[in-house]
Amino acid sequence: MAANARQLTLPFLHLIPSFGVRDPGLCPRTERGLVKIALIVAPFIAVPPADYGGTELFVAHLAEGLRDAGADVVVYANGESTVNVERRWIYEHSQWPIKVPEHAWIRELNHESWAIHEAARDCDVIHVQSAQALAFSRFVRHPTVLTLHGPHEPKLSEFYAYYPDTYYVCISGAQCTQESMPKMRTIHHGIDPGQYRFVENKQRYLSFIGRIAPIKGTHLAIEVAKRTGIPLKIAGDVQPMYREYFERKIKPQVDGKLVEYVGLADLNAKNELLGNSLAMLFPIQWDEPFGLVMVEAMACGTPVLAMPGGSVPEVVRDGASGYICRTVREMARRVETLDISPATVRKYVEQNFSIARMVGNYLTLYEEALGSAGSRQVA
Repeated sequence: MAANARQLTLPFLHLIPSFGVRDPGLCPRTERGLVKIALIVAPFIAVPPADYGGTELFVAHLAEGLRDAGADVVVYANGESTVNVERRWIYEHSQWPIKVPEHAWIRELNHESWAIHEAARDCDVIHVQSAQALAFSRFVRHPTVLTLHGPHEPKLSEFYAYYPDTYYVCISGAQCTQESMPKMRTIHHGIDPGQYRFVENKQRYLSFIGRIAPIKGTHLAIEVAKRTGIPLKIAGDVQPMYREYFERKIKPQVDGKLVEYVGLADLNAKNELLGNSLAMLFPIQWDEPFGLVMVEAMACGTPVLAMPGGSVPEVVRDGASGYICRTVREMARRVETLDISPATVRKYVEQNFSIARMVGNYLTLYEEALGSAGSRQVA
């Protein structure tokens, strides 16, 4: 394939002593040697992403964490990806935001069917991120893992029932309670705190990072700013389907003083925006599967003020990393009485949402999947 001519293969990197996940001798092995994991993600956004792309950021963290823990890893993404492991692709460039869903659907099917076919040649475990990719797993004997990144949808759960041999990973316990697949567990996302700048002395403004969408509660964050008089800086993607919401409910409020919209935020911009803010507002209006940006804010020493829903009670601990608020009024009151030290918030992330913990849990899962791979039937 043309992709193989362009792929970058890096020297094998063994476990570094400070990583602390597990001894490399305990890393799952096959008859060929150390286990080789295929991580397959849709080809629309680079891994890691330049700005928007929570799933792609997760894949980058997991891939490099697995590499450091002694596993062999290959990521199937697009050619703009820079994750520091072996990479393979057939589509050179990112394509985001998606303009024609029908065309994107065809591209994703082509990419993921090719990726699973290629992975079956030399990988031991195939780890996918979407239902589309899962559909092709019935044509290979390899153990398959699917991480569920989106909200619960009954039609998807009905689809998953056709793949009982798959190992399903929920990214929060709240997400798991909505599903009923036989092989299912919860593994929280982890991040590398070293990529996030800890800021002790905050500036007098609030931050919001996320899709500009009603379910994310951007308009509610603006209400908090109005109630408190503390400026709000908003960063996030305005997708075509939410353009009217942005134009009607958000843009008229943006005055450059109390409310500022700064567009998309890459890692450097996140560090600046989150690190210096008094608090990050997360006024969601849906069952959030995980909410990685909450952990990113905490890694900067910035507390999160969130509304309950989905994973929030698992990620935000009252008094340690932020506060869970049930109303805009309560959120505004918390803003004015914040009493959590940035050092406490940062320590909470290091103890609960490290890449090391996430990788260790996935290695345990891969080992279990390899141990029962002989019973898997191919269609």
